[in-house]
Amino acid sequence: MTITKPNAQPDPRAGFWLSGPNVPAAEIAAHLGYGFVVLDIEHGTFDLASLERFIPLLKGLGLEVISKVLGPERSPIQQALDFGSDGVIIPHVEDLAHARYLSQFAKFAPKGSRSFAGGRTTSYGGFSDAWIEAQNSGTTCFPLIEDIGALRDIEGILALDTVDGVFIGPSDLSLSRGRGAYSRTPEDFDDITHVAHAAKAAGKPWIISAWSAEEKELAVKLDTPKVLLVMEHGALVEGFSNGLAAIRALSLTL
Repeated sequence: MTITKPNAQPDPRAGFWLSGPNVPAAEIAAHLGYGFVVLDIEHGTFDLASLERFIPLLKGLGLEVISKVLGPERSPIQQALDFGSDGVIIPHVEDLAHARYLSQFAKFAPKGSRSFAGGRTTSYGGFSDAWIEAQNSGTTCFPLIEDIGALRDIEGILALDTVDGVFIGPSDLSLSRGRGAYSRTPEDFDDITHVAHAAKAAGKPWIISAWSAEEKELAVKLDTPKVLLVMEHGALVEGFSNGLAAIRALSLTL
């Protein structure tokens, strides 16, 4: 099978999800025209050494790199940005106060309290006030809205000057709302819509995962600026399943 690239330029709205440093998957997605990737460091198989090597490869492919960091702490937020991530998604944000505390680690003073490390982001040299401003404006911080308290405080979270947008986590949000497993119910979609409308009103982007046809339709309806269209493991399951189903169907017709 020959992979043809449909667009001369990557589509910044179209994203994919990686759970590990899968170089061929990244190359295929970039070649097809995906514009950004989310790295699931929290639940994936990344370590610091692989991230340090993988992030520049992704950027060399022309992809925007957004890292869902290991946890709601200073070190993983700063490390992802120091390695060259264009943005971070911070999981397990409990409420407005927690978002205010955590998001400061993604921005340098006076806006926040990110610690300076040098290295890759400074081209292994010094830094200036202009560089600090470029980092603060050019790298993005997305609290993950997956807790009932964060949903309640969504307008306040989006008003923070250390927050550039939000990522919607419907699975944990459904659990925290007492609905059990996320099953794309009208109530689930109401929560997603509420967050999207709040972000739009604040003039800030939001990211949603849209693995199913129903979620993709919702993303289009909401005019979502960044949509995750496929996840690494889901793509593997679909590919393996299609191959098996095809040979079984042929066997029945022979």
